[in-house]
Amino acid sequence: MQRKYRVLLALVALLALFGYRYWQSHAPKKATATATATTGKHAASDESVKRRHYGALTFNPCTLSSPMVREGVTAQCTTYEVLENRSKPDGRKIKLNIAWIPADEDAELQPDPVFFIAGGPGQSAVQSYPQLAASFKRILDKRDVILVDQRGTGDSNPLKCSSKDAEGDPADAVTPAAIEAATRECVAELSKIADLTQYDTTTAVADLDDVRKALGAEKINVMGVSYGTRVAQQYAMRYPQSTRTIVLDSVVPNSTILGNIWARNLEDALTRQFALCTRNEACVKAVGNPRESLDIVMATLRKGPVPVTYRDPTTGEFKSDTLKANEVANLVRMFAYMPAMAALIPHQLHEAAQGRYESLKAMSDMLTSGLEDQMMMGMQMSVICTEDGDNVVSDAADKNTVLGTSLTDAMSTMCKVWPKGKMPADFHNPLSTDVPALVLEGELDPVTPPKFGEETVKTLKNGRLFVLRGQGHNVIGVGCMPKLFAKFIETADAKQLDGKCLDNLSYTPPFTSYNGWTP
Repeated sequence: MQRKYRVLLALVALLALFGYRYWQSHAPKKATATATATTGKHAASDESVKRRHYGALTFNPCTLSSPMVREGVTAQCTTYEVLENRSKPDGRKIKLNIAWIPADEDAELQPDPVFFIAGGPGQSAVQSYPQLAASFKRILDKRDVILVDQRGTGDSNPLKCSSKDAEGDPADAVTPAAIEAATRECVAELSKIADLTQYDTTTAVADLDDVRKALGAEKINVMGVSYGTRVAQQYAMRYPQSTRTIVLDSVVPNSTILGNIWARNLEDALTRQFALCTRNEACVKAVGNPRESLDIVMATLRKGPVPVTYRDPTTGEFKSDTLKANEVANLVRMFAYMPAMAALIPHQLHEAAQGRYESLKAMSDMLTSGLEDQMMMGMQMSVICTEDGDNVVSDAADKNTVLGTSLTDAMSTMCKVWPKGKMPADFHNPLSTDVPALVLEGELDPVTPPKFGEETVKTLKNGRLFVLRGQGHNVIGVGCMPKLFAKFIETADAKQLDGKCLDNLSYTPPFTSYNGWTP
């Protein structure tokens, strides 16, 4: 990947919500065909026992695999063709990539499948699912799971920039002029294969309902993570009669403008996470005050990049490069998503504050490797610029935060030149519905904090919020949550769930050395 696009992708990482634990998986393999026939209660084709029908769609066996999951997920895969622009019946058509995980062979199959919606915006549901498959195990006792790569992601006409970079000083790559130039190049490239005004949430929701109808399902259960919760809310808003339940994991309220409050949300989360160290005498003795260390590191790097010689985390080879302030901001933000990774931050910041930057640089490289394949920048920009870009405003109060105003400034710059679609006038209205809803938040989530869940559930007549102690972003697989998830899908009644089992969740103590934490 060329430097200019590496910079844009780093900005995209800051803009992103993400949906599952991105850093656990680098460039998952695409769904691949398998010779293993599967059985179930959907009709088998006369042509081949390997081919199966679901409604009007014909599926073939495939395996969904990821480097971080030992065993692949047995599935059925197909594509479904839709109009790119629904107002142009003679216009370009695109194929949506779909995977179907059939219910267990002996299941008492229910007619309402569960649709999983990935985060980002820009992630693939098909590629993301293997990381979350264990959370759906009980769902498969009675229901099928359907994965649809949202248009512009995965294998659904992916909007991925690959233009070559021009030569130049790397320090110039983060200037507004350079960001705008790179964005224009990306627009020019992707416009050859897509109308970028047609890759927003509203159009994607219409695609989902087309898939529902093609499957012959009267109602569906919609489960979204992070940005996927925006999709789920919009689906329930536009197609309430087709929505049996919604599950919103790490919810983004409909009224939220992506970008405006990310800096403050991160600061609040870091305050809570760093308190796990400052309240522990042994931690303070070993690594000092993490906030003070972070401030020292950021102040140093904002004066200019520092040279670093470090060991490449993927090859083991020694490399020489520089570490920049935006890399540390990105690293701290992304590691804060997950308690096990956040536990590393205090020790790493302590090392860097002493002038030892090797570990931070290595972890930054590890974080961003594979980002180009994980996050479809074009789709993300089409969503954000259409739905949020015009309302993003830099707040001077954020200037001295970890993220500063670079996020909102870059977002505004990119959206000035990115083609925008249209959204309904009520798009940002709170979802007000009697559709049963299960809303989940992690107590320490740096991007969709508990207050987002509290705001969302106010207008959900049959909704209930669970805030998981000591947890970060994307919590559907934590503790007994998979059991509660399955029970909710079975009963469609969140208010009757017994969440006492979640009381067993605890906090992850911060590392005080490379060997781990102090008990």
